[in-house]
Amino acid sequence: MKTKTFMLFFLTFVIASQAQEMTSRGDKYFYGYAFKDAITEYQKDIADGKLISNHQFLNLADSYFRTGDYKRASKIYLDINKKEDSIMSANRFNMMLQSLSKTSEPERVKAFMNSKRDELTVELLENAEFNFELLAANADDSTNLEIFNSNGNSNQADFSPSFYKNKLLFSSSRPQKAKKIYEPTGDSYLDIYVARIAESGRIINPNTFADLPDSKYHKSTPQYSEDMGRLFYILSNAEDDQLIFDDNGKNALAIGMVYDGGFFRFLLRDLSTSFYYPYFDYDSGKLYFTANFDDGYGGTDIYYVYTNNGQIMSEPINLGPRINSSGNEISPFIHDGSLYFSSDIFYGLGGMDVYKSNFQADESFSIPVNIGRGINSEDDDFGFIIRADEKKGFIGYFASNRPGGLGKDDIYGFTMNQKPGLKTFAIKGKVVNLSSNRGIADAQVRLVGKDGEVIKELFTAADGDFRVEIPWQDEITIQSTKQGYSFFTATYVEPALQDVQKNAFNMGISAFEDLVEEAEGKTVLDIEKFFFARNRSDLTPAITAELDKVINAISRFPQLQLQIETHTDSRGSGSTNKRVSEKRAEVIKNYLLQNGASSSNIIDAVGYGEDKIMNNCTNGVYCLDFLHEQNMRTLFVVVNYDELK
Repeated sequence: MKTKTFMLFFLTFVIASQAQEMTSRGDKYFYGYAFKDAITEYQKDIADGKLISNHQFLNLADSYFRTGDYKRASKIYLDINKKEDSIMSANRFNMMLQSLSKTSEPERVKAFMNSKRDELTVELLENAEFNFELLAANADDSTNLEIFNSNGNSNQADFSPSFYKNKLLFSSSRPQKAKKIYEPTGDSYLDIYVARIAESGRIINPNTFADLPDSKYHKSTPQYSEDMGRLFYILSNAEDDQLIFDDNGKNALAIGMVYDGGFFRFLLRDLSTSFYYPYFDYDSGKLYFTANFDDGYGGTDIYYVYTNNGQIMSEPINLGPRINSSGNEISPFIHDGSLYFSSDIFYGLGGMDVYKSNFQADESFSIPVNIGRGINSEDDDFGFIIRADEKKGFIGYFASNRPGGLGKDDIYGFTMNQKPGLKTFAIKGKVVNLSSNRGIADAQVRLVGKDGEVIKELFTAADGDFRVEIPWQDEITIQSTKQGYSFFTATYVEPALQDVQKNAFNMGISAFEDLVEEAEGKTVLDIEKFFFARNRSDLTPAITAELDKVINAISRFPQLQLQIETHTDSRGSGSTNKRVSEKRAEVIKNYLLQNGASSSNIIDAVGYGEDKIMNNCTNGVYCLDFLHEQNMRTLFVVVNYDELK
């Protein structure tokens, strides 16, 4: 098992005697990252009957974890987690679940998660469920992935590749006369190297990158912005070739920027806080980076700050629980509307895995998707970069400590014919009441496949919001409804499936109560009153406009059952009025049946003639026209109102 060196331990310099109050030699070794020696000393303490604290037990568990003994690590984590006054941090909770996933079936991890649902974020639960499903399916994303060792690796740590014009920059701990030895690891302080990229994608003739200010200490994780003509990287806080420490004896890492002309300036610098993996996104002006602030969700999280021509213009902003987790998130990289990053969250393949999340219309993110085996392995895979290539489709690089490499971390190249990651369909939006345009809580949202199977079902939040993501389907029907409301449905295929994801997807449904009113002691559809010509049953445009509202109501409530009732005034003979009203009822029924209604929707159509006069305008009584018009009416009576309300 190779020692993990993905920056989180390799780059943080702490004077051990200042880090914690130490009561065991095991503490000294643990805080000096000598995990095997820490295990030996803690075990001696236990054998000698010396009391070690829960903190030290967790240090022992971490040491087992870092050396690959997941069975012993998980046992200690579980024992500590059971205690009512558990001191388990979110990051150690993740390490516990990682250990479980390494030593037991995934179902045990899922069961443990379910037992802690009330304590976990909704985003973490959704992310885990989705990625468990994807990885269990073991689907082939058909990218024709080819991975190759990039050459130019050393027997030390080589990682954090970055495109630099037609070359490649990367970080390395290979020995140099100009560099001191970093005591916690025994390696040289990190430096940045540059190499040419051959036509095959392999790197040629790596040398130290000379276009940066000299330093005997860490220089690492470069990222070059071609649009800005500037290079971003991290470096040890130092002055006059001497490290600078905070009051606790910690030397942190800063983010610096170098112009193409050689001018250097610090961007983010704090003696007590280390910054890792800068990535500048020219389009948004945001500088992304990794840090371990107190407001984080676990270990290291990904943040960004707004900039103006390189000047920091905001406080650090956490990307939030959709991206950041109880694990460690590092190495952000943006390509073609997607954020790529690495995380050691427990639901991956093991160690650090590369994930992909799409930017959405409101600057939020889709569920991060594990990009699958090949790029990812059971070991640490991180520092992912990619760009289009005319011949190969896409070419990229990443670092890994998987077996078969030359050093502690090696840089690997890859080619593929399409963007990496299993393709998904993701939408977010709101279910609203069409009358008030207000969000509807607890409305059902369903995604249905082309064969009619329900792929995903969920319910809206209190404000009507929802978001959902599923593995890609060639055809998807999106539906929404709620008891007492209408039914929304829309089906999409390519290219509409792509387009519908770009903006908020809002679905309007009608409350049945908004479509009806009380009339003559009955519940009827609420439409405008319409009139036929005297003794005629012809449908005019004004009449069909109202009948179309009835058809619309039926389309929204397919189970709607109606009885059509037509009435005339008392003018003319009673038999004629009866016959005319029956003809009108039949004409209305036929129009509805020809335009979307079914026989199950129209229970009956009755013409009453002048049998049910509403006022005193009966035969022989003189009345003004508007009083006669009160009797000329058509009602659409809702027969099954109690079922729909």
